[in-house]
Amino acid sequence: MQKVVKGINYWIEKLPEEYDSMSEKDITNRPLPHKWSKKEILGHLCDSAINNIERFIKTQYEEQV
Repeated sequence: MQKVVKGINYWIEKLPEEYDSMSEKDITNRPLPHKWSKKEILGHLCDSAINNIERFIKTQYEEQV
């Protein structure tokens, strides 16, 4: 579990640096018409994380059957 936490903490620190180093064109460019841009991928991951927080919290407090 410590390895997972270390990995998450690494990306929490590294991702803003990586994102800020890219141009708007690099961030919004879609490699192919049906592929997502880096900005869209990041937005999707943030949205998923926000939605999953509620699930993780509920799971901790639900009675196990």
